Amino acid sequence: MDRFPERRFAGFDLATLDAGPGDERVFLRNDLLFSPIFTQVSPPVMRFVADERGRILARDVESSGFAGRVESDPMDHGWRAVLEPADRRTLAKAAAGSPRPAPVPVRMHCTDGSVRWCLVRMVRVAAARGSHRWYGTVEDIHDRSDPELDALEAALRESRQHYRASVELNPQVPWTAGPDGAIEEVGPRWAALTGIDTDAALGVGWMDSLHPDDAERVSGIWADHLQSGLPVDVDYRVRLKDGSYRWMRARAAARRDDRGAIIRWYGSLEDVHAQRLAQQALSESEERFRLAVQSAQLGIWDFDAVTGIRTWSPELRAMLGLADDVPATSELALSLVHPDDRAELQGMMSAVACNSLPPHFEATLRIHRADDGRLRWIRSTGWSSRLDGERPLRLIVTFLDVTEEREAEVRIRWAATHDPMTRIPNRTFWQEGLEAMARQARADRQGFGLMLLDIDDLKRTNDALGHDAGDALLGEFVARLRNVVPTDALIGRLGGDEFGLIAPSLATRSALEQCAARLIEAMREPHVHDGRSFACGVSIGAALFGEHGGEADELLKAADLALYASKAAGRGRLTLFHPALRAEAQRRTSMIHMARDAVARDMVVPHYQPKVDLVTGRVLGYEALLRWRHPSLGILPPASIAAAFEDGELAAALTGRMLDAVTADLRGWLHGGIDPGRIAVNAAAADFQCGDFAERVLERLARCDLPPERLEIEVTETVFLGRGAHHVERALDVFARAGVRIALDDFGTGYASLTHLKQYPVDVIKIDRSFVSHIEEDAGDAAIVDAIVKLGTSLGLEVVAEGVETEGQAALLIGHGCSVGQGFLLGRPQPASMLFPDMAEPKILSR
Repeated sequence: MDRFPERRFAGFDLATLDAGPGDERVFLRNDLLFSPIFTQVSPPVMRFVADERGRILARDVESSGFAGRVESDPMDHGWRAVLEPADRRTLAKAAAGSPRPAPVPVRMHCTDGSVRWCLVRMVRVAAARGSHRWYGTVEDIHDRSDPELDALEAALRESRQHYRASVELNPQVPWTAGPDGAIEEVGPRWAALTGIDTDAALGVGWMDSLHPDDAERVSGIWADHLQSGLPVDVDYRVRLKDGSYRWMRARAAARRDDRGAIIRWYGSLEDVHAQRLAQQALSESEERFRLAVQSAQLGIWDFDAVTGIRTWSPELRAMLGLADDVPATSELALSLVHPDDRAELQGMMSAVACNSLPPHFEATLRIHRADDGRLRWIRSTGWSSRLDGERPLRLIVTFLDVTEEREAEVRIRWAATHDPMTRIPNRTFWQEGLEAMARQARADRQGFGLMLLDIDDLKRTNDALGHDAGDALLGEFVARLRNVVPTDALIGRLGGDEFGLIAPSLATRSALEQCAARLIEAMREPHVHDGRSFACGVSIGAALFGEHGGEADELLKAADLALYASKAAGRGRLTLFHPALRAEAQRRTSMIHMARDAVARDMVVPHYQPKVDLVTGRVLGYEALLRWRHPSLGILPPASIAAAFEDGELAAALTGRMLDAVTADLRGWLHGGIDPGRIAVNAAAADFQCGDFAERVLERLARCDLPPERLEIEVTETVFLGRGAHHVERALDVFARAGVRIALDDFGTGYASLTHLKQYPVDVIKIDRSFVSHIEEDAGDAAIVDAIVKLGTSLGLEVVAEGVETEGQAALLIGHGCSVGQGFLLGRPQPASMLFPDMAEPKILSR
């Protein structure tokens, strides 16, 4: 120190530095004395010394002239007021980046109101006790013009524009704070968001914009981090210009000096409102899920794929019959699963291990409870969470006991595929089995047999003995069927009285015939129900796969044709399909087509056959018989369209055409002064099924202004035997009250005729031609005719003999007391145009 008796160094008044012992040694060791920044400048210039916080501690004595030119004293922090704000930031950034930064151009405000360009050069030098000092110069370069200055000025402008663009375009709000946490700078976006000026946010002013519920929490977090120096990351709500609040995320980190002391905090404010709302929605969703799981009593399996820890909820343990202290292991889970489902669970566990399990999956497994061994159905639904391209982090699986649901499904499925009466497969399920057997037979190049079975007279049993008897007959039929058919047979109920049977063991004609023989024989055994015994016959149609058809539907059609032939041939027999049946089916189809055409084109033409008093020869009335006009063949009998009468809708349509024509003819005769007597029209069972047959007939008569007494409805006993017998009874009652007479046709050939005479309002019985045709040579037929005539007379009914073709037949009928006849002897059927060609009085036909 004796080398510096005046305590001066490089023009600095050392006394003004307030330096401690040893500071001079720093000056002596440093090469600052020989640095270019002190040796290569020319006035006006100011030399200065500043501490690590940017306070100017001293300036050289010769700088007083320079300092006098600026508008405020630069000592301490006074230099900040002299510089432009942007230049202050540029200078601070340069000091933070390097101990010997490049020269920094700045603008200084002078006392005369001007702003002059100056160049700041500085260097950081270590001092005692771990601190450091800045030594530098401020040189007035405003009047200089050289390439270096121009380049520096251009670089400064670019730097400022770059900084301004970075701040303005950045969606975040940058900010800085001193070591004490006081905000020193804040980006302009702050004012745009909050409407609060950036200067008002400095210090602790920014906290005025916080949501009241967040202020205390954020203040405490900021204070803790100022003390610890750890980075800050905190979310809080900031009030916007419109008064609403928005979630922001503030993050900051401290910059330290060489000794680790905090120099400044640098931070940013980021809008995280959308993310926060999404997170809140997710949390609410998870809470709802948790509550739903609890309310639904779902079992939860939580698997942490990172740690390998499995957690089973109490509900899952109760579901599995496990105690709370039993460890949750994969081996235990597998041991409880049904052996047939164990591989599926093992596959799911393997998928977790090899990272191939989808994010969402479902499975239904059977388990045996650990406590009582009961079999339960458990439905599992799983979700997995994972990082992109990495193994799952977590696996959540919910379990629900669906045993009752599965059992209900089984019952529903069974009900949908089985007949509830006989408890065997229904038509849909049986046909699915037929199609499957056909596919398998084609694949194996094997055959099988198909039988269609029809219970003979089931409808008659229902009508005669009641539906209880019919149901008992169905049950007995199925029981006998099961006892006779092969073990590989699939049987099904295809309709009311129709059943199907398929079996690979019936792949030959002989196998089919032998099985059918056993069936027919088994069904012949009388069936007893409620003390009454009745027969249980069966008609069978059969076909062989491969021989009679290579497709399921083709084979079924072949067997159906064979069954139709069995029933037409007299029932109680087997018919194996042969090609002629297909030709017959085509013929029936042709009949139906012609009948439809006859109805559509109004080609029905009634022919009238007289009913005659056998004693006097007087015509009493006529029976209208159906004929139709073929476009090329002319007038044809009903036999040419016989198949049409098996079709209910078509049969009813033909009757309608007949009624239209008959009422028109009858009206013409009556208006022409001719009295034809009563006209009889045949009605089929199909006519009564609609329920309003009588009303429609009476309406026709009313439209034509015809008295109901002029009409007679002829029915056969078959109309009483169907399921619509109640419609028949009602219609006949309506006819009888209106004055329409009822005639029972083909009497003596049907079933329970006496019952029908008693139950229904019959006025006329017609003796079937089968008895009349042999009355001369067959004493039995003569006796039957005599009995029918006496029965009808005793009941007050008119008796008409059909099929009278000889004088001898007529004489015998008169002898037995039957006075009314109908047949070729008495008159052949004729169209209306030939019946009364001159519209004269009807002639009396002689015998």
